[in-house]
Amino acid sequence: MVAKFAIILSLAAAAYAGLVPVSKVVYAEPEAPAHYDFSYSVHDDHTGDLKQQQESREGDVVHGSYSLVQPDGVRRVVQYTSDKVNGFNANVQYEGTPVYPAPAKVAYAAPVAKLAYAAPVAQVSYSSPAITYHH
Repeated sequence: MVAKFAIILSLAAAAYAGLVPVSKVVYAEPEAPAHYDFSYSVHDDHTGDLKQQQESREGDVVHGSYSLVQPDGVRRVVQYTSDKVNGFNANVQYEGTPVYPAPAKVAYAAPVAKLAYAAPVAQVSYSSPAITYHH
């Protein structure tokens, strides 16, 4: 009985004591200004896909440009900048003259003449049923 009492008393003491809080030290990483350079280009003669992009960032200022050839053959060139003071500004220029293909001539088939036929005349005849007697 004394052993049971000692066990219960030690469990109660452990529960009452709780855990000792341990403070965690967090070191702040120094933040460097953002910097990157990015570019790509596509030149696919098979599909006619011609485009490119270039962008660079130094701190909070972004400069870049992109260009592409539109379906009408005109090349669109966009140069842009973005910063905290002026926001996003884009300058769009178009190079070349649009070329539109001539509409294809459509060949129409002559309409098929529908021939009208008179419906066959049905000969209607009626005869009275034969009367028969059965004994």
